[in-house]
Amino acid sequence: MVVGFLASRTGRWLRIVTGAGMVMGGLAAGTSKGTVVALAGVGTLLAATLDLVPVAPLFGLPVRGEDLRRELGVTEDAELLDGLPGAASRTSSPTIH
Repeated sequence: MVVGFLASRTGRWLRIVTGAGMVMGGLAAGTSKGTVVALAGVGTLLAATLDLVPVAPLFGLPVRGEDLRRELGVTEDAELLDGLPGAASRTSSPTIH
């Protein structure tokens, strides 16, 4: 299902990259149409970053990604930066001596 993919980690990253590309391309165009594309890209970028799937209500599903994944029965955790060590998980000082 397309909505399930959009709520997944891969789908979110794809929407972030697409939104960033739309913003950069729209601003580079320097026209009023480019501005519209850039604004649409900002919307796409923000929705993906905030874990929202705006097309989900068209299919009778919740907008929030967490609720959507729960309703679809997807057990994958869609953390964007999964696997990267956080500041709390470091065992040594990040400074170089």
